[in-house]
Amino acid sequence: MTDPVLQIRSNGQITLPIEVRRQANLKEGDLLEVAVEPDGTLRLTPKIAIDRSQAYFWTNRWQQGEREAEADLKSGRYKDFKSIEETIRDLAVEAAE
Repeated sequence: MTDPVLQIRSNGQITLPIEVRRQANLKEGDLLEVAVEPDGTLRLTPKIAIDRSQAYFWTNRWQQGEREAEADLKSGRYKDFKSIEETIRDLAVEAAE
């Protein structure tokens, strides 16, 4: 089977053949990022839109913190508290040290 050839329409639109959409698991409304390589090759990459209020979560800094927290949990570097008061007492002791 040969690779599909796409035609650019008058308004700049192209249609991805059904076989390509199925293979890439693309649905109507999905977002694609287009990158133009130095040799003129086009690369399409599926993207997921995220709510602006949640964008901080996907920053490199936040994701590093998530990885560190996960490592702390896996290694047992955490404390369980039965109440807010117990938590505050522990924080006060640590701050005094």
